[in-house]
Amino acid sequence: MSPFPGETNMMRLRSAAIVMALTSACAALAQTQPQTQPQTQPQTQPQPRTPGIESRAYVWNRPNPERASAMKLKGDVERGRIAFEVCRGCHKADGSGRSDGSYPQLAGQHATVLIKQMVDIRAGVRDNPKMHPFASERVISVQEVADIAAFLSGLPVPGDSGKGQGDALARGKVLYAGNCDSCHGANGEGDGKKFYPVVAGQHYLYLLREARDIRDGTRRNANPKMVKVVKKYSDADLEAVSDYMSRLSLPAGAGKPGAK
Repeated sequence: MSPFPGETNMMRLRSAAIVMALTSACAALAQTQPQTQPQTQPQTQPQPRTPGIESRAYVWNRPNPERASAMKLKGDVERGRIAFEVCRGCHKADGSGRSDGSYPQLAGQHATVLIKQMVDIRAGVRDNPKMHPFASERVISVQEVADIAAFLSGLPVPGDSGKGQGDALARGKVLYAGNCDSCHGANGEGDGKKFYPVVAGQHYLYLLREARDIRDGTRRNANPKMVKVVKKYSDADLEAVSDYMSRLSLPAGAGKPGAK
């Protein structure tokens, strides 16, 4: 049964009043809400590019004012732990890196080596566009470079680094003893005073990638002495010696390799 004409008009008026009330309420609410602007990513400067080993004028470990300043500063472990927070997403809180070789193990590395590599990335002689925004002068100061190095060098070297197949360790040992231990040490302990890194227990895939880059000329801050050594290595040789190094361990009581 249809409603009477008077009832129909009344319902229409009531509906119109409700719509008008809701519209006014929504408009008032919109006026009281803060206007949100679309978020933008922080602007970062592209990594600079400084001539490296591809240049005839390249000198490995050329004096660098920023590195010299960082080397003179006393690194603070606690400040370094805090400054390192920006790095944990890739290198992990304990500095153990990733076994797939995407990020190296940094724990227990020589402070001098860590400082040199950070400064080389900042200067653009070592290409690392992923790390540069986190290590640039806009993010960490020279003091924080020294602090981070002090923090990482004092961490224990993890014992669960990524390894290779283990089927060419004899060949790897021969290559390491014949060409590598004069710089990196019999146990892979490196030499902080000469900026030679600890290689003992480093992730196999990271060692392999860097060795290939050094051999092929794409690691632009490489030591020419090492380039000369690995230039003659086949891929199988690099795999063997990288696997061997990944299984080295520092002798008990050897002390913290990060000491300057």
